[in-house]
Amino acid sequence: MPKLSIDGREVSVADGTTVIQAAEKLGIYVPRYCYHPGLSIAGNCRICLVELEKIPKLQIACNTPVTEGMVVHTKSDKAEDGRRAVLEFLLANHPLDCPVCDQSGERDLQNFYLNFGLYNPRFKEQKVKKHKAVALGPHVMLDQERCILCSRCVRFTDEITRTGEFGIFNRGDHAELGIYPGNELDNAYSANVVDICPVGALTERDFRFKARVWYLSSAPTVCNGCSQGCNIDMHYVLDRPHLNDGARVVRVKPRYNPDVNQWWLCDEGRYSFGWIDRARLSNVRGPSANATWEQALTAISTALAGLRKERKGARIGVIASAQLTNEELFLIREIFQSALGAQVSASVPQKPGSCDDFLIKADKNPNTLGATLLGLSGPDARDAAQIVDEGLAGNLAALWVMGHDMVELFAEEKVRELSKKVSLFVFSGTNENPTVPLAHWVLPSAAYVEKDGTFVNCHGRVQRIGRAFPPLKDSREDWRILLELAGKLDLPLDWRGPEQIFRALAKALAPFEGLSYETIGAQGVDVSTAERVPGAVAP
Repeated sequence: MPKLSIDGREVSVADGTTVIQAAEKLGIYVPRYCYHPGLSIAGNCRICLVELEKIPKLQIACNTPVTEGMVVHTKSDKAEDGRRAVLEFLLANHPLDCPVCDQSGERDLQNFYLNFGLYNPRFKEQKVKKHKAVALGPHVMLDQERCILCSRCVRFTDEITRTGEFGIFNRGDHAELGIYPGNELDNAYSANVVDICPVGALTERDFRFKARVWYLSSAPTVCNGCSQGCNIDMHYVLDRPHLNDGARVVRVKPRYNPDVNQWWLCDEGRYSFGWIDRARLSNVRGPSANATWEQALTAISTALAGLRKERKGARIGVIASAQLTNEELFLIREIFQSALGAQVSASVPQKPGSCDDFLIKADKNPNTLGATLLGLSGPDARDAAQIVDEGLAGNLAALWVMGHDMVELFAEEKVRELSKKVSLFVFSGTNENPTVPLAHWVLPSAAYVEKDGTFVNCHGRVQRIGRAFPPLKDSREDWRILLELAGKLDLPLDWRGPEQIFRALAKALAPFEGLSYETIGAQGVDVSTAERVPGAVAP
């Protein structure tokens, strides 16, 4: 392992390591445009120039392998002057339109110019004009004048998606980025090119001019679009609704996790968050027009307590969801299955969705494996269709459905008949759907980004989802609803929130043994291997 010195600090690295990688190991940031750790090395932007002792010319850090005894200076006057000269050339034809750039405030070109730019530019000639606001596909817009030809997007479509839509055309100062004739940028991961573009040449059509980035708040969470559980940062606006037409979630960005999604995110997950602010259930509904939470939970608990007292717990059916957190599924198990003796299932007949051999999984639930570990899903668990059949046969007195549109799953005629057969039909969920009018009680629950908890992805990795913002008015988290119900049933559950519930879960279930929110951390922990847990997919 070669040992070298960078800015006076020594470090040993593996053979083949480049200077920029060795500097990162020491926490030293070297400016870069074309370099990206997930892509091949192009070495064409030259902004990562560093000074190496005993070598007269500056070298690019991204493509220079370390050698034994190498001495590197990343902040010397010579290195700074070299970057300043490179930046001057890059800005020769770049439009100085930062005030109106949709990416202003979060792009490296702007940041590096502020750090070591040439504040008295010498370029007096006319800038080369290119095409602006070019729609490349359903999600991405191109401004050719802003492009510095770093080729990150070209390499992404060549190496990651292997769809090859991008190319660099023409020569010299007339070279420009574009899509090959007859093509469109519509692959399943197209918006990632916006994330990796360092200058604002590629922008999201869905986000353009909705909000300035300094107005946005950000929260780390996990995508609930499929069982892969990609890590994301959710960007939202709470105090300036006029900036984004009243929606709270304005965009989603991938969050780096080497064990789950690396730097990437599929378009399906990125653009699937409209439901969080659209057609939400806003109030408790019951037999009376103006029902309250107290009335609803009292009526529901009284009916369930009566069945419990009569030793008819098996006449209670609960159709849970793999969209719920482990903590909520654990409460369902403890309250309904253990205390009330109910029939509980989180196995719902759903058609597999789109999938590929990269990130997108056919299972569109984020916590199927968590439900399996809790015994509420999987080959040995009861199926939701069996519970529906029990209800239609008159063997159920109460049915609680959590989040599912039963009309879509089982047809309206069946669900309408089921509503008449049972004396108590409760629906709890986030959004309006055709099942809602058929339920006797409707409880508006919080979206998953409005509560804390954990999911287990298809590879057996438990991850925290985290609360981005508070629930809508009159909505409550599912775990809160269940704890209040347990209190009315006089069940000895004294947990006060998701963290305490998870501690109890970790004591009760072997795969979670010894885990806590602290040990799970920001990037999750493997709770199993594919061999040990049914349903886990080998990464």
